[in-house]
Amino acid sequence: MTSSSPITASANRKKLFIRTWGCQMNVYDSTRMADVLAPLGYGPAATPEEADMVILNTCHIREKASEKVFSDLGRLRLLKHEREAAGQKMVLAVAGCVAQAEGAEITARAPWVDIVLGPQTYHRLPEMVARASRAAGAQIDTDFPVEQKFDLLPDVSASQGPTAFLTIQEGCDKFCSFCVVPYTRGAEFSRPVAAILAEARRLVAGGAREITLLGQNVNAWHGEAPDGAAWTLSRLLYALAEIDGLARLRYTTSHPRDMDDALIQAHGRIPQLMPFLHLPVQSGSDRVLAAMNRQHKADLFVRIADRLREARPDLALSSDFIVGHPGETDADHAATMALVEKVGFALAYSFKYSPRPGTPASGQPLQVAEAVKDARLQELQALLRQQQDGFNRDCVGRECDILFTGPARHPGQMAGRTPWLQPVHVMAPAHLAGRLERVRIDAAHPNSLSATLLNEKELATA
Repeated sequence: MTSSSPITASANRKKLFIRTWGCQMNVYDSTRMADVLAPLGYGPAATPEEADMVILNTCHIREKASEKVFSDLGRLRLLKHEREAAGQKMVLAVAGCVAQAEGAEITARAPWVDIVLGPQTYHRLPEMVARASRAAGAQIDTDFPVEQKFDLLPDVSASQGPTAFLTIQEGCDKFCSFCVVPYTRGAEFSRPVAAILAEARRLVAGGAREITLLGQNVNAWHGEAPDGAAWTLSRLLYALAEIDGLARLRYTTSHPRDMDDALIQAHGRIPQLMPFLHLPVQSGSDRVLAAMNRQHKADLFVRIADRLREARPDLALSSDFIVGHPGETDADHAATMALVEKVGFALAYSFKYSPRPGTPASGQPLQVAEAVKDARLQELQALLRQQQDGFNRDCVGRECDILFTGPARHPGQMAGRTPWLQPVHVMAPAHLAGRLERVRIDAAHPNSLSATLLNEKELATA
């Protein structure tokens, strides 16, 4: 349960530090955990050393994720004991997907942890904090009440800045052979239209100019409208685009199976929908895609990419790739390289396959040798890097609008994002934070662009 009562001055002295790993949905979840705890008087702490409560919001996608968590917990144990010796209490919580998958292991190996909660139960944090203060032993909650969670979360209380995340869908029914998400996030659940639109309006009122819609399979979203009808993602995007002050829309992460005609067409019809889409393919081999249970073929992905670019000619694609899935051959890897050459990507994330306990692929025969996976990954990443660098170089000389998000590293510089999500650094006045302004791209660097502000004289004092 949550409280809407005013925060007293004494309560305001409590500090909260959240360390977040993994996907953008975890970033969103961390923000909402801070919202849930605000009525208890918890404000942000810059470091664990000054915090009265520390939450590790974990991710279970990558290899050795749990060991990284236990390593962090070892360091926090010493800090917790130091505070206790000084007569101060620190509440230590582990949240997220590692907590969901390995709750019992966490309490066995790290008995100094006070709270273990899965990603569908963080709306219960205030109650768990209260119980942890009264009772010895860890409070564990790893149920899957996803509907209840969204019903009970408080309204977004703090500005996320010019860019904001908004979760519209959780869970996954796809059951890819390599993935733990269905086991840690549960079945697919779509939030209703009214709740999403209300949260989006609050975010815009708080200063957001760009909203990224989040979901494990975000384009599988099918939310209920106030009249009882079921909307798809394309219709939601049209409705969001009508919010005054919302200049940009994005969504992630998508599945090729759920890219329907209406959504593809929306990319050419909604000016606020940015020309950048993350669409994971994982492999270019139909045989490996079948073994992964991706339920699509490589040719479908290529056709979707072509149709998206027909709808929005300046659209750039990002994707995910896994090399070395059990049974992958040299021919399968060559098919992936051929798909990358054919489609072309502005950005991509690529990884070696690593077994996730409990997933179907972890027990499959024909595991690929690490040396082979290493060689394949290096070859793939070299090609992807070449494409990314080429895309960035092609932007040099182009004029585009960027959304300024805040100060950059060097004095007098501001940071922003292009429509294609590239980081940009511009010599510009600080008051432009949160504004969309026209720039000319001057140079491409390994991981960013630099640009010159157009109409610089007018904007210097505007």
